[in-house]
Amino acid sequence: MRIKTFLLVGIVLFLVSVAQGDGQSRISEPRSGQSFLYAAKRFGVPIFKAAIKIENGFVEHGKVFHQVRANVDSVASWGLFFRMNNRFTSIIERETCTPVRYVKEIDQEGLLIKKKNYVQTLTFDPVHQKVVVEKKGEDGRQEISLPAETYDPLSMFARYYLKDEFRPGEDTRISLYDGMKLRQMVFHWKKEKVTSKMYGEVEAVCLESTTSFAAFGDKEGIIRIWYMNNREKIPILMELDLPVGDVRFELEEVRKD
Repeated sequence: MRIKTFLLVGIVLFLVSVAQGDGQSRISEPRSGQSFLYAAKRFGVPIFKAAIKIENGFVEHGKVFHQVRANVDSVASWGLFFRMNNRFTSIIERETCTPVRYVKEIDQEGLLIKKKNYVQTLTFDPVHQKVVVEKKGEDGRQEISLPAETYDPLSMFARYYLKDEFRPGEDTRISLYDGMKLRQMVFHWKKEKVTSKMYGEVEAVCLESTTSFAAFGDKEGIIRIWYMNNREKIPILMELDLPVGDVRFELEEVRKD
């Protein structure tokens, strides 16, 4: 079982802390300032608790940004096999949801996963179509060329929740980079009814894409995110259809600041 893949593509699809000092002010906007709490299951058994938080906008040097955070923690009963306490943060521009910085804080180990403990920072430069990759404790930095409008996983999640309108029946092409691999993905939009733990059976729009998984020999799987088909656009369900089975992130709670 490659638990790392479940995390880095799952939440990491779905989904540099900015110091709140002088020169910043907070602004509230519709649908920001909310947290979504999920339980991830495999074969119906809980394995992770996950949370995605889109914070209220803030102003820095005359520009407006959002901060998006994601936490993924393993369920305590799996501690012998794997322990995970991973954190992800994305700073995005409000108007375009273009990523500015993306930080991964990885802390995991166990019998089923490789021990890892590191902090990686991606600094995006959309003007020059590149990203600077740095890892804490290591010398040097790496510059990687990227296509225009490349997103990290959390900025992509925020883009569809905060900005883009749903387009059932259409396809959306997007470039995604999370510090591991550049992915050129095509997301298909479709309307369908789904059953939510919180809301029961609801009308939803599903965002679905096929992608390869390096941990499984680049075999293909499917990523799906369901948003409620209304003004709130609540992300009620996320699913990974992997070569070794599926993992479902079911929404259990929504919190507002």
